[in-house]
Amino acid sequence: PQHKCGIQKSCPQNHFAFKIISGAANVVGPSICFDDVILMSSVRNNIGRGLNIALVNGTSGQLLKSEAFDMYSG
Repeated sequence: PQHKCGIQKSCPQNHFAFKIISGAANVVGPSICFDDVILMSSVRNNIGRGLNIALVNGTSGQLLKSEAFDMYSG
């Protein structure tokens, strides 16, 4: 069976599924999937070098803000 965000099994009721992929250098970009919705990815063009962070409402699951922080250049 297909599970949210492509994880191995379904989450318990009242829990959110998520999957974070860190990427590999500049070959494969990072991505963040939350409750079967891609929040950040190279396809959405909202990722960057460094830390990619998505702020999500813990009750509703709604994306509040996403941002990339370049830790190399400061």
